[in-house]
Order: sequence, then C-alpha cells, then structure tokens
Amino acid sequence: MPEGPSIVIMREAVEALHLKGKKILHVEGNAKIDKERLLHQKVTDIRSWGKHFLVCFKDFTLRIHLMMFGTYRINERKETTPRLSLQFKDAELNFYTCSVKLLEGTADENYDWSRDIMSEHWKPTQALAHLKEHPDMFACDALLQQDIFSGSGNIIKNEVLFMTKIHPLSIIGKIPPARLKAMIKQTRDYSFDFLKWKKEYTLSKHWLAYNQKICPRCDIPLKKQHTGKTKRRSFFCDNCQKEYT
Repeated sequence: MPEGPSIVIMREAVEALHLKGKKILHVEGNAKIDKERLLHQKVTDIRSWGKHFLVCFKDFTLRIHLMMFGTYRINERKETTPRLSLQFKDAELNFYTCSVKLLEGTADENYDWSRDIMSEHWKPTQALAHLKEHPDMFACDALLQQDIFSGSGNIIKNEVLFMTKIHPLSIIGKIPPARLKAMIKQTRDYSFDFLKWKKEYTLSKHWLAYNQKICPRCDIPLKKQHTGKTKRRSFFCDNCQKEYT
C-alpha cells in the first residue's frame, strides 16, 4: 500500500500538469460513481491527505485511495480497463485497482490537515493527545492509525519503532513520555527522508529494520511477526527495542 510520501510524489507529478482551471472533457472507467457529475467540471486544486489523492472542484472532492494494489498512469494507459479515467485538453489521468469516491463539500470541509504527517499544518501535540486517548493500544497499531498519523504505513511504522528503540508490542500508556514524543517526531522526520529517498530510487537501501534480517545495532537476527490487532508485518530486535508493558 503506498504510504503518504508516495502519494505526495503522485500529487506533485499531477500538479506539474497545471490542471487548475482546466475542464474535464471526457470521463470513463468502471468506478461506481456518478461520472457524469465530473464531466465539464473545472479543477480548483490538486491536494493530498495521508494516503488520499484529491482532485478538488467547487462543491465536491474526488478522492482516490490506491489501497493495497492500486496504480496510476499520467498521459498513458495500461491494457486493463481503468477504474477511472479523466481526460483534459492536454492531459490524461488514469487510475487502476483503487477506491474512488465523490465527497460532498470542499477538501477543507472533509479533512483535518493537522493529522497529516506531511502537512505544514501537522500538530505533534495533537497526535500526542490522541495517543493518550488510547492508552491500551499497541505501538505497532498506533502508527497505522490514519486518524492520528495520516500517511504512515508499514514501512514508516517499522523504521520509526526501530529508530526509537520501541518494541512493536509496547503499550502506548506504558511508554515513557519522552520516548513517546520521540516516536511522534521521528514519524514526521522519517516521512520526509522517505520522500527524498523515494525520489532518488534509494529507499530500500536505507531500511534499518523493514524487510531486513540482521539488527544493525546488535548484529543478531531480527524477528519477523504479524503483530497487534492490525496483524501487519513487524521487523524488530528483542535486544535493543524495549517492550513497555
């Protein structure tokens, strides 16, 4: 599943087409939405929130969520039928195997930007307050909660927990305040490192824990388990990542 930084790359690529003020001239695809509503609409903005890619119009917002296996093409097509295709005078956007929804109202009315780990409006104090509302939650689950860390995914989760030396099955309410704040800060910091490395095509070269076999700190095998209620893959070191329970 693409994480927040990958959606920022997608957004920036579409922004480069300068579609603001441009009309949609043709719409097709097998998405179960009112496609006619999109026809001849002018784009007012291109935005992203966490893992959501947004095409904004005057009174509503088109939301694209790539889910686990979604893809997109700009000015080209795959052989398969797109979930949604938007065609402009000089550009074309095609989305595949994704969730497509029309949201009533503007993006600002639908989204709280302070929860987006890559937004300029991100508020770490608010994230801390939300975490304190869930003291019994596992750390591995907390970092995947989109209403707290919008844009954080399994790569970010694993890398942040390793860098802050927190075991994935640590209980939020038992983690020392300073370590919890470090986890929040590192989530945002790593997201921008992720973005930089992804653009350089070097992301996997920087992984310390995710998909790795040996702990770079302890030089012993990392454990791999499906942890927490989310049952997503966790890579961790029992020696240097403390389990707060």
